[in-house]
Amino acid sequence: MKSPIKDRPLRNPGQSLDWRILDVVMDRQIKYVTYGLAVCLALVFNWAYYFSRKPFPPVWFTLFGLLFLVYCYYKIRAATKEIEPLTQGRDGEKAVGQYLELLREQGVKVFHDIPGDNFNLDHVLVAPSGVYVIETKTYSKPDKGDARIIYTGDSLIYRNGFRDDKPLVQVKAAANWLKQIIKESTGKDFNVREVVLFPGWFIESTAESRKSDVWVLEPKGLPGFISNSRVRLSGGDLNLVAYHLSRFVRAAGVG
Repeated sequence: MKSPIKDRPLRNPGQSLDWRILDVVMDRQIKYVTYGLAVCLALVFNWAYYFSRKPFPPVWFTLFGLLFLVYCYYKIRAATKEIEPLTQGRDGEKAVGQYLELLREQGVKVFHDIPGDNFNLDHVLVAPSGVYVIETKTYSKPDKGDARIIYTGDSLIYRNGFRDDKPLVQVKAAANWLKQIIKESTGKDFNVREVVLFPGWFIESTAESRKSDVWVLEPKGLPGFISNSRVRLSGGDLNLVAYHLSRFVRAAGVG
């Protein structure tokens, strides 16, 4: 007997982060929860034996067990803190991915979580106006005040004045990698537009940023930018890129 599914399914939004969360839960949390429960069980049996037969007082074993339980607690707590930003990032990717799915009605091909070498592309769109690589940044918003990011074209300025260009560098590297992958598989050179999305944040663009090749937007602004862009891909090229990209994702498997 064999499966009727010929090809692997395409990946879901945030799938890589789902796997990372599962790894942390299985390797860090569940392991130390199990250790802690084993120590508790041993303590219960040891004290029960002591009160029933009184061979020796289990004080030292209890002290050792309590110390080990404290150690397990801090390990579990550290794993929980590691999971929290991963969960937020995954939820952001899923929310943006579900929103991008609406673009299929406009003839846009949508791909999620494309695996690379020790990295992944959150989303890729293949539209009549071109190919878009999208990085989603799900940052926590301040409790008070505006959730505003100023985009200068070469950096991002956050509410506290902190400047950051890492998301821009990351999406440019992603675009270059994707452009090379598409060229190797199709034999054609297609331009890839870089996009960084910040769910829930207000993006204030400067005059310099409007000249940049990188779009920095709140997700709801992306469809308008795409629809206002001129057509760059013919129907044949659009389907060609989408076909080879889907084959690449399926061949990558679940790593």
